[in-house]
Amino acid sequence: MSFQRKQSEEPRIDLTPMVDVVFLLLIFFMISTTFVESPGISIKLPEASSQTIDREPKELKIYLSKEGDIHHLNKKISLDDFKELLAEHQSEAELTTVLLLADQESRHGKVVTLMDLARDAGFVKLAIATEQRKK
Repeated sequence: MSFQRKQSEEPRIDLTPMVDVVFLLLIFFMISTTFVESPGISIKLPEASSQTIDREPKELKIYLSKEGDIHHLNKKISLDDFKELLAEHQSEAELTTVLLLADQESRHGKVVTLMDLARDAGFVKLAIATEQRKK
């Protein structure tokens, strides 16, 4: 009596579960990551114990470094460019908040200059960003 031998199959590695796990990890990290808008400059905001205000839907964020450089949307701009930027947004000045994120070591005169230019352009909502003081 002769028995027939089964032909042995080559062992295979099923990659489907590994691909599923990789996609789940990718989705997890995409959802859990927070995106913070900040330019490529280092700005240390001053600390304040004052109360936070509600954010407006339309904000014009202007960054002022300690060297006195003005940045908007990750781009360094001059004082004349800042005036042009304000003129571009002047039609919606009543609804837009000019949010000034000035470094705590920046010159006070430059901060006042930027605020005066915004006020002269018709912007009535001006805000200076600060860090919450640690208790």
